[in-house]
Amino acid sequence: MTAQLNTGGPIDQKRLDRLRLLHVLLPLFIGSIIAYLDRVNLAYAGLTMNKDLGFSASVFGTGAGIFFAGYVLFEIPGAVLAERWSARLWLTRIMISWGLISALMAWVHTEWQFYAVRFLLGAAEASFYPVAYASVIPRWFTPAERPRALALMLTSLQISAIIGSPLAGSLLSLELAGLKGWQLLFLVEAVPAVAFGLVLWFWLCDWPADAPWLTAAEKQHLADAYAADVSRKQSAQPFTVWQALASREVLKLGLIYFLWITGFWGFNYWLPTVLQEASGWSSLRVGWMMVIPMAVALVAMLGVGHSASRTGEKRWHGAIPMFVAALGMGLAPLLEQPLLRFLCVCLVGMGVYGAFGVWWSYPSTFLAGTAAAGAIGLINSCGNVGGYLGPYLTGVVKHWTGSFDLAYLCLAVSLLGAGLLMLTLKRR
Repeated sequence: MTAQLNTGGPIDQKRLDRLRLLHVLLPLFIGSIIAYLDRVNLAYAGLTMNKDLGFSASVFGTGAGIFFAGYVLFEIPGAVLAERWSARLWLTRIMISWGLISALMAWVHTEWQFYAVRFLLGAAEASFYPVAYASVIPRWFTPAERPRALALMLTSLQISAIIGSPLAGSLLSLELAGLKGWQLLFLVEAVPAVAFGLVLWFWLCDWPADAPWLTAAEKQHLADAYAADVSRKQSAQPFTVWQALASREVLKLGLIYFLWITGFWGFNYWLPTVLQEASGWSSLRVGWMMVIPMAVALVAMLGVGHSASRTGEKRWHGAIPMFVAALGMGLAPLLEQPLLRFLCVCLVGMGVYGAFGVWWSYPSTFLAGTAAAGAIGLINSCGNVGGYLGPYLTGVVKHWTGSFDLAYLCLAVSLLGAGLLMLTLKRR
């Protein structure tokens, strides 16, 4: 921490909770909404972009996945740098740079331009989530509070889809100033990233000691809670960054997240295309129908996060959603009626999103500081390798077999493996 502060009276917990929600979780929540919009707008753009540019399923899958190659290369250094330097400044830089690069997607014409811009977008966005998980939230929330806080922040993923899906479907039907709908989609959704990056600099604080909206007593309370958490972890088993990266538990978390995110992004990037092919719906209707599984997933994530914070149990709260997702993914290819397949989509959405809050609270139960930042960066990097594999595998299988069925069965096995491995984690 930055300074010793004098206490100034008793703590009003409700006031403190309200202020942390407004000044910590809300800016992270809005930033995450924008991040997710700029990640998955490609899924909707592909409904018309692929035809306009002559991209095959394998080209689209490769471009969707190569985003994560850029992310992986810069994630751990970015997370460690933000922890040692300034999380607020790093998040500001991330948002402005990814917004500018995302806008370039509107002028992509060739396969290699597509791959290059997607790679640069991943590099620009790298470490946004690890910085939030490891450098921001642990400074403001106790271990018991983190699953609920993370679940609230990460409801941004479904809110983003609920907002972005109809918006994308509407924009795809427009043409303006010689620009196609998919080009307008990339331009319109790039603007908030740059604008909010500037706002974030003035809104978010690095440490409670820097917050003018806290009393001296509240600052001391949060400083003491953070110091006690760090001391507990160091006394149990102190970790350097390199020790954390080599830890068996961290490596296992990386493998689990790889399997999980392989299924997660294989599902998310291809879902609009799968729905359109199975149903014959227009782009606009596909966009609106996507609201339903995302709303269901939102309820599931909040329920899992609340239950994990109340009980303190983490392993089953992570594993059960993976099993639900695997069930939905595995059943979908076996069903022919569009309505039943859509119900499977809702199951997959519940599962792949439901465990996020409890998941990202797990590494911070035994790691702190730069060790936590580096480890979470590594875990997220492993997931991002899966983020490349899932869309790429799905695209290649569709290209060679003419169907998504085999790809979805592979993704189901990946999610099942993630759930089983979660049950082998240590109880903490």
